[in-house]
Amino acid sequence: MEYIIIALLVILIILVVILLITGKKEKSNEANITERLGRFEVNINKEISDSNNELKKDVNSDFEKLSNKIEERLNRINDKVNERLDQNFEKTNRTFTNILERLSKIDEAQKKIESLSSDIVSLEGILTDKKTRGIFGEVNLNHILKSVFGESNDKIYRLQYPLPNNTIVDSIIFAPEPLGTIAIDSKFPLENYRMMVDKKIPVEIRERYEKQFKLDVKKHIDAISEKYIIKDVTTNQAIMFLPAEAIFAELNAYHSDLIEYAYKKRVWITSPTTLMSTLTVIQMIIKNIERDKYTSIIHDELNKLGIEFDRYKERWDKLAKSIQVVNKEVEDVQITSNKISKKFDMISGVEIEKITHNE
Repeated sequence: MEYIIIALLVILIILVVILLITGKKEKSNEANITERLGRFEVNINKEISDSNNELKKDVNSDFEKLSNKIEERLNRINDKVNERLDQNFEKTNRTFTNILERLSKIDEAQKKIESLSSDIVSLEGILTDKKTRGIFGEVNLNHILKSVFGESNDKIYRLQYPLPNNTIVDSIIFAPEPLGTIAIDSKFPLENYRMMVDKKIPVEIRERYEKQFKLDVKKHIDAISEKYIIKDVTTNQAIMFLPAEAIFAELNAYHSDLIEYAYKKRVWITSPTTLMSTLTVIQMIIKNIERDKYTSIIHDELNKLGIEFDRYKERWDKLAKSIQVVNKEVEDVQITSNKISKKFDMISGVEIEKITHNE
């Protein structure tokens, strides 16, 4: 618009110059020119006013559009900021919740540790009594048997099993030959062992407790060998179960003479870990024997099935031959039928020709 106004002003100046140069013209022409210049000036002022109005409208429209765009972008930025703030708040809240959960778990674990400490103290109190130690060993043995063979599996093991010599063994294993029936009895020589390994006691006194501990172990070995190894009833071996890994480790590390003594008496000393391994091996042997038994049964059944299949094949061959003969006869009948059909066609054609000729 500014360029248009400038151009109009230039044109006006040019017209004034022309009027000045042509001053010799008549006054009537000057009046006309003055009138025209007046109208021209009015038109120019009108156009300038219209141009200004249009320019204002365009500027206002552009400003409004720009304001709308700025507002839209500010809204988007605001939404993004709110979204990020919500996400960060959610993450912070989740983290805080996890921290609270972990703190509660730590608190719960602390309570369990305190409870475990009290249980250990009470367990030590229980194990000081010989009868309760025996019950503890029997329960531990029962748990191991159930974990290996399953619960109430009377075909493989039994608890508190009476023997013909009027004794009751803690557990008996009914393993197939060549293993046979194996007795397992729990023993827990704890009192002299605890005194023997107590570093606070003088060495001389601990040596006396060590001798007593070895006597206790030998008594248990002799009792198991005499009571639970019965000819033609059990196998010539038995198992002594020690429910404490520490005692088992002590025997194997520092008292090999006791291990040799047990070996001569046909008594195998085990701990919870070694007993579970031994019972797992027995379970595998039982499964292999059962599998071999069923393998022979399957082999016999396969032989019988082979005989039946040979009969089936023989009968099938006969049936196949009969089918081939019938098939050959069907083909012959088909050929004869085709020939008869052709003869009928020929006869039908002859009769039609005669009838047509007579007509």
